[in-house]
Amino acid sequence: MHLAYELSEATDLLLQVEVADVADQQVLMSDIDFSDLSHLARVPAEEGLGDRIWIRADGEFRCTYKSSIQVDRPVLDLSALNAVKPHLLPWHTVRYLMPSRYCQSDQFSSFTDAQFGHLDGGAKIDAMCAWIHSAFEYVPGSSNAQTTARDTFVQRQGICRDFAHVLITLARASGIPARFVSVYAPGVTPQDFHAVAEIYLEGTWHLVDATGMAPADTIARIGVGQDAADVAFLGVFGQARFIEQSVVVTKPESDFP
Repeated sequence: MHLAYELSEATDLLLQVEVADVADQQVLMSDIDFSDLSHLARVPAEEGLGDRIWIRADGEFRCTYKSSIQVDRPVLDLSALNAVKPHLLPWHTVRYLMPSRYCQSDQFSSFTDAQFGHLDGGAKIDAMCAWIHSAFEYVPGSSNAQTTARDTFVQRQGICRDFAHVLITLARASGIPARFVSVYAPGVTPQDFHAVAEIYLEGTWHLVDATGMAPADTIARIGVGQDAADVAFLGVFGQARFIEQSVVVTKPESDFP
């Protein structure tokens, strides 16, 4: 991963691009390099999953990140998993039932009841993904940083971020906790940072890619949050001019069938 921005003055940046080293994905190698900085400090990210990095820089800011990850995550049959009744949910999942900036789940209850009310748990999530696949078109450049799930629902097109927001919104509207996950994944076209959802079923979180491009056992999580606002790869507290960005994710040849 490489990114570059031009800063007209000393500016604070909040970076989150490194893969989280957690039980189901082991970081075997990690190297991150920066152009000249006047400050760098690591802080825990949302839910303690991974780190954010506070940076202060001036002039041309560049960051290059390389890593090698071993993912040890089984692919489960989502349709066989049960939802947890809201009154039995653990406290840390409750915030992921609530509407958020990009996921206005309180406006979708009638739709989800009519479209998916006959289903439950993972079977309902599977049906939501199938509906998104049939109803939406993946169109790079069709949305922007202000696009919400409601906007995407109306426009019927978007990118991974938008697909994830819609799935999260529909799940929450059905009483199933769902959160936004920024990830790296091979097979994503075009190559870039990727976004998926995590759905809380049977007492744990399950990765679900509403675009269908990234199976759960190929995904490397960077961070989680209520929606994209919580896990931006770069937050700029000032003015910055974009120069370039590239993301390349590959799968070892030994992992291919």
